[in-house]
Amino acid sequence: MKRRDFIKTSAMAVGSLGVTNTMASSLVASPAEGKKSKKVLIDSEPMLQNFAETSMGIAFSVTDKANGFVIYGEKEDLSDGRKVWCGGYRVTDMNDEVMQIRLTGLKPATRYYYRIGADRIHYGGGYDMKILETVTQERVYSFTTAGHGAKSHFCVINDTHEVWDAFTAVTDKLSELQPACVVWNGDACNKNETMDELKRTFLKPEIDRRDYAATIPMLLTAGNHDSRGLANRHLEKLWMYRQPEERSSRDWDLGRNFAVRLGDIALIGLDTAEDKQDTNPIFANLFSSAAYREAQVAWLSDALSRDDIRSAPYLVAFCHIPLFDDNPRHNPGDVMPDDTSAAYDHDFAMWQRTCAKLWLPLLEQHHMQLLITAHQHEYRLFPATDQRPWMQIIGGGPDMEGNEKRYPTVIEGVVEQDHLTIRVHDVRHKKVVEEVTIPPLPSSPAGGKGV
Repeated sequence: MKRRDFIKTSAMAVGSLGVTNTMASSLVASPAEGKKSKKVLIDSEPMLQNFAETSMGIAFSVTDKANGFVIYGEKEDLSDGRKVWCGGYRVTDMNDEVMQIRLTGLKPATRYYYRIGADRIHYGGGYDMKILETVTQERVYSFTTAGHGAKSHFCVINDTHEVWDAFTAVTDKLSELQPACVVWNGDACNKNETMDELKRTFLKPEIDRRDYAATIPMLLTAGNHDSRGLANRHLEKLWMYRQPEERSSRDWDLGRNFAVRLGDIALIGLDTAEDKQDTNPIFANLFSSAAYREAQVAWLSDALSRDDIRSAPYLVAFCHIPLFDDNPRHNPGDVMPDDTSAAYDHDFAMWQRTCAKLWLPLLEQHHMQLLITAHQHEYRLFPATDQRPWMQIIGGGPDMEGNEKRYPTVIEGVVEQDHLTIRVHDVRHKKVVEEVTIPPLPSSPAGGKGV
């Protein structure tokens, strides 16, 4: 099935899938003065988002106006537990959709335990507020922060598009591999118009393993479809940005770009944004992707120059749309239409003038060894060459039947025996279809020459 045909038909396919909703945790409610709703207040497992060496984001779904919190500590029984409320400074982020709690001041490469909870709030006005009940989840989860001492082990998923049998296979493989983090490399959905749809994509997927991101942190490199729809236009209402103090004021709008040290690996996340030009009339001037891509250049330059990133033995970058293809008409994924006017031009030549031209000089200057991309719904590997001194891997799509060359993948990277081993897992046929090794950078301590 072609990528474009898949997008047209998958919405109907998703509607026909059966669903088993199993919640792995129980809730304890502490009644307070006032009338309580009978609807369960917390209706999802937590999701770990945008982690770093000293911070972790945690999000979960609620059904009523609430003020969420996380109790966390280094002891499994949480006897040392500290409570942190949703939102940042001044006021908490009381709302009736998604609680977002950012834990800061954490220790690098350290395991923490946590449980989630929320107060159901009656809000009748500025002088009419009360807690109707406090709900605290019984289940205690854990996570480990990033850093030099973290496990050098990541996985990549992509183009899941809410195809639940494929997503089930992907999350089952993640549960088996237990990486230190997962990069979701874009196109988690087709489009999301409402918050309910957005929550279904990330917090309430129609699979049994609802806690798929409760102990394994997720990093997002959004795809073109993750910007489509009214809810996706403000994806940050569910998938939080980093706190302002964690990045320069210049980069506040680049809240999901990441430069994370994971053991011996430096992970760099970039956002290719929409795959069509901003001037395309179908978008009614509602996209500003070109300026967004350009703004990432200054951030990327600073990120690659950080001591913790430039000293890493392995440098791996991630973005949704490939930055190279040996067939120009394959990239960014749709065959160029007959009308090649500027309004519709989004062939590879255009892409070279944007993301590839903007980012590759910096990535090559800092000796990127591997770029992992997505978008084309078919696994492909381009080895490094003298002219292009980095490998590019393109992840597979969500097809679970039909074309044998198109299948969902989990791309695994782990440092073993002084090399970075990349394994590409075909989760449809349950086998490893590729295994390659990458030596450490000569300029890194592992390469023998120091920084």
